[in-house]
Amino acid sequence: MSGALPYVLVAVGGAAGAVSRFALAQLTYAHIRHDWPWATFGVNALGSLLIGLMYVLITEKTALHPDWRYMVIVGFLGAFTTFSTFSLETVALIEAGRALAALLYVVATLGSCVLGCWLGITLLR
Repeated sequence: MSGALPYVLVAVGGAAGAVSRFALAQLTYAHIRHDWPWATFGVNALGSLLIGLMYVLITEKTALHPDWRYMVIVGFLGAFTTFSTFSLETVALIEAGRALAALLYVVATLGSCVLGCWLGITLLR
């Protein structure tokens, strides 16, 4: 694919991903305590599962046209997952004197995201 279309697909997917991340965070924090970055943790784990599923659907199962990669994987999931926010929240935990919580957050996030991606790939293979 050439021209402007890939950029349009990434932009549309990115807008949807960013709005979805924001909405999920608002919903999450309206219903649970704020003692842990639950929304960011959940978004990163869910996004990792979804990227595994979409990768297989697009590249191996050919259930979706390859152009969907631009909109879903690069755009939507690129904006939906929040590793920059994850990094900032980790540093905030450390600066708040909660180094053990920060370490647990890093290990739990990375472990669940890698597991989620693997699970997504495995489920569709």
